[in-house]
Amino acid sequence: MEKFKRLFKKTRSTKKPGRTAIEPGQESPTLLRIPPADTQESSLNNVQYVQTRTVELDKALLERNRIVAGNKREPVSRLFDLLRTQILQKMEAHGWRTLAIVSPTPEAGKTFVAINLALSIAHQANKSALLVDLDLRRPKIASYLGLPVSKSLRDYLDGTASLAQVLVNPSVPRLVIAPLLKPIANSSEVLSSKRIQLLLDDLRDRYESRIVVLDMPPILVADDALVILPHVDCVLLVLGDGRHSEAEIEETLRLIPNKNILGTVLNRADMTVPLHYYDY
Repeated sequence: MEKFKRLFKKTRSTKKPGRTAIEPGQESPTLLRIPPADTQESSLNNVQYVQTRTVELDKALLERNRIVAGNKREPVSRLFDLLRTQILQKMEAHGWRTLAIVSPTPEAGKTFVAINLALSIAHQANKSALLVDLDLRRPKIASYLGLPVSKSLRDYLDGTASLAQVLVNPSVPRLVIAPLLKPIANSSEVLSSKRIQLLLDDLRDRYESRIVVLDMPPILVADDALVILPHVDCVLLVLGDGRHSEAEIEETLRLIPNKNILGTVLNRADMTVPLHYYDY
């Protein structure tokens, strides 16, 4: 707790959003089979999308929304690569494959971190990433990426679409997205359903190379995230610089199982990413 109090003292003054500072923390301490729906991942260097729909993303929109992890000319992308490497090392050491991205309260930038982290993971030649929007109250992944989606996770949960119809490849090898277009009523009840639990189990276990990144609701807004966390291997906590009180951070840490916390990302920090001699 002292470590997070020190972090809070660094961030409690409200600042204007700037570039992203990533400060990894220290490590704290069944199955209904759904028919194959997304990719043939036998060869990660030559992914063949069989059923998953592939779409092209608007590069200008990505730039406006600071989706930078796929652009190696962008200095901030190196921060996400650093975060990716530390996360994957810890997850591989424990055999973990599912990662929840959470924050204490809204506007911390957890969706921004989740998307960029998933992109960075997908650029690893021996890994694939599946990004799932489980913020059923305020889904944002589809709008951040400008995904032209007709079927989403809501349709799958309603039983009106198959998983194959929901998943989307954003023209990035080894990355698949399960988007959500509109909020879902009774979100905590939906997240506690057996259908969600079986879906998470299957998404995690289908491919050994896959890392499942879950964009979750803020911890203190409702019990949605707390319903899911027992079924997730580990958690990454996103703090918005100057966006949370010390009491909110402490309460969030109390509610998250300590053994599952991989670390902390400090987002919206006012800093400059240094350029190095090997930049081009």
